[in-house]
Amino acid sequence: MRKLQQQVVANGLASPLIPDQDAELHVDSVSHCWPNGDHVLNRCNLTIQRPGLWMLVGSNGSGKSTLFRLIAGLLQPQSGSIACKKPAALVFQNPDHQLLLPSCGSDLLLGIRSSQSMDQRRDKVEACLDQLGLHGLATRPIHTLSGGQKQRLAIAGALASNAGLLLLDEPTALLDPKSQRTVLSAVHNLCHDPTSPITALWITHRLDELNEADGAAQMSQGRIGPWTTGRELRQRLQSGRSDR
Repeated sequence: MRKLQQQVVANGLASPLIPDQDAELHVDSVSHCWPNGDHVLNRCNLTIQRPGLWMLVGSNGSGKSTLFRLIAGLLQPQSGSIACKKPAALVFQNPDHQLLLPSCGSDLLLGIRSSQSMDQRRDKVEACLDQLGLHGLATRPIHTLSGGQKQRLAIAGALASNAGLLLLDEPTALLDPKSQRTVLSAVHNLCHDPTSPITALWITHRLDELNEADGAAQMSQGRIGPWTTGRELRQRLQSGRSDR
């Protein structure tokens, strides 16, 4: 998990740049190049000012997944800076890649601070399961869950670790239409909770999902375009496809 307000520059020294302290996420001029010389990110900029559901669309190779790994702290940018107001957690396309223990409850316990009492940790497990529509499944073996339930469990695990910024890398790509809607609805509700809304940055190839976004942007050649409404971006992309 990325440290709060972490900043990185090419020479490894602390950057004097101070981003907007109120922004949920601030990515400033981040570049990343693979060892073969391919530039996957090219002075990429991104700012999310408030909690909500924000979506990115882009073709394969545009840099979306690499950007997520940089924000989550799994990679380090060669230049630029990244600042997160709250802890970030990455949710993969395939939940089987991050669900490690046999039962729902035991898997969520992994992300909860051990300084809490066991009763407090169990209460938090139940609360996180409830938030994702998985009430009463703490003892349920993970292998018996549907694909949609597994993905919601992975999101519950992120919440259990106190993440306030969810990075969702095509979380519905492997799901059937009903499960897609359930997962999208669950995240949308988390982002619009009246008491403690979270921030979610969601990569999608499904243009219909853009209708649920508070804002959307297109990523191409390692850079992100301006924010617009999800419906506007969907219409523009669909129009462009029909013109070809």
